[in-house]
Amino acid sequence: MENKEYSNGEITVLWQPGICIHSGVCVKMLPQVYHPKERPWIKINNAETSEIIKQVAKCPSKALSIIAK
Repeated sequence: MENKEYSNGEITVLWQPGICIHSGVCVKMLPQVYHPKERPWIKINNAETSEIIKQVAKCPSKALSIIAK
């Protein structure tokens, strides 16, 4: 599976589907950002950058990570 990047101009969220364990932590913490049944499934502009950074840090598989600009 190919990695995906989602940017809001301040940060980029990198999603690595090959290591994602689908724990749902992302969706539970920021349901306004993560929509697994939609494409693109990450709507990065639906939350503050600081909220996204806090959520990504809690990803148990580290499938989500931040690329700072």
